[in-house]
Amino acid sequence: MPTDRDLRFLSAADQAAVVAAGEVSPAELVDVALERIADVQPRLNCFAHVWADQAREEARAATEALARGGSLGPLHGVPVAVKETTQVTGRAFTLGSRTHEHVVAGHDAHVTAALRRAGAIVVGATTSPEFAHTLVTDSPLWGATRNPWNPSLAPGGSSGGSAVAVATGCVALAEGSDMGGSVRIPAAWCGVVGLKPGIGRIPMDVLPGLFDSISHHGPLARSVDDARLFLRCTQGPDDRDIQSVTTPLDLDGPTPSDVRGMRVGLSVDLGSWWVHAEIADAVRSAAAALEAAGAVVEEVDPGLDAADEWVWLQLWGVFMSAYFGNLLEEWADRMDPDVVSLIELGNRMSATEYKRLELARTDVWRRVSGVLAGRDALLCPTMATPPVPAAKADQVSVQHPDDGRFHTNDMTGVFNLVAPCPALSVPCGVHTDASAAGVPIGLQIVGHRWREDVVLRLGRAVELALPEVTGRRPPG
Repeated sequence: MPTDRDLRFLSAADQAAVVAAGEVSPAELVDVALERIADVQPRLNCFAHVWADQAREEARAATEALARGGSLGPLHGVPVAVKETTQVTGRAFTLGSRTHEHVVAGHDAHVTAALRRAGAIVVGATTSPEFAHTLVTDSPLWGATRNPWNPSLAPGGSSGGSAVAVATGCVALAEGSDMGGSVRIPAAWCGVVGLKPGIGRIPMDVLPGLFDSISHHGPLARSVDDARLFLRCTQGPDDRDIQSVTTPLDLDGPTPSDVRGMRVGLSVDLGSWWVHAEIADAVRSAAAALEAAGAVVEEVDPGLDAADEWVWLQLWGVFMSAYFGNLLEEWADRMDPDVVSLIELGNRMSATEYKRLELARTDVWRRVSGVLAGRDALLCPTMATPPVPAAKADQVSVQHPDDGRFHTNDMTGVFNLVAPCPALSVPCGVHTDASAAGVPIGLQIVGHRWREDVVLRLGRAVELALPEVTGRRPPG
């Protein structure tokens, strides 16, 4: 494999290959990553912590392991990043919050340990909004993270730092977490690949409780193949998460891309969303590309609406109340006001009201499973709108028309209500409107329960059909 290519933008698989072949050392890869972070960080603020000394020490150990021979992990010597909401032993575990500014993790999360077992080198932790609560990566502790295509705009959240780090070539792979779209949202707005696996596919042990029903780890990557590689390295089972899926997928080798005869449903608005015209056109073009590749595309109507989003928001409020509500008395004036509002929303719910949300989720599942019946996946936009301003302080309230449509930014949270269903965001277009010119557009592919292999296959076909979109790099 030639080594005169830009190491910053090699895929994770190719980085591992040149290391295994002795063409590039782990130390070289780590130095390239650290130099790129130093260049990007002042402009885009995508890292909360950079652990250069630790990364270089691990790179030396990886080089020694190469010299000894023997088997290597599939990510041996490859620099990666994790979100600041994921534990790394002995390192800051800040959650984007002043409440955790001095907290140090006492152990590796499953996903961190799995990446390390695969040979990856963790170079730092990426930024998140406080407690990963929203789609704008702007926290009281670190400030605003910015979109690599237009720094005045948000990269999305809550895994915004991870998406920026991958899009700009700081790392080829980064971990994110997704409770309402927090992997898929920044993937769409930054022009990378983001996967929410089915719940429990990647064991989730970063939360205080193990029975949460909307929380997922997932990869941010520049290609579907790399997202698949991440999933291969980090999937369970692991008894540290009682909900982890006990039967791993066979993910060896490259991602299949033949979609001939596959059946997919297409819903540009999920039944009620207002969707920006450029996004609608890009999603339809991606569906047409799949059709040209041999898939059968059928228009469907899942009948999802604002009431379903409200179900998700109530669950999210209870999550915030249960895990962080005890901090209000001491810290409320130093917390993000939106976090405080979410906690207060959760505080107002009775146990009976919370239990009744299961009835609403059951109805969502019946509608989603209805459009998946007899089909391999559902296609829809990841985001309904272009990115909002990067800093919360710059955002303004918008008066939406009374047009009977649901006006909101994302189209992701409803699919956390059907948590076993994987959902993948892949680039499918580019905005040309002046306010967001050059910013990517994402296609969301939702699959049957724990069939990550199927959504990845469809995503790979989209990549191959739209190389002018999926091969773009941000300026700088």
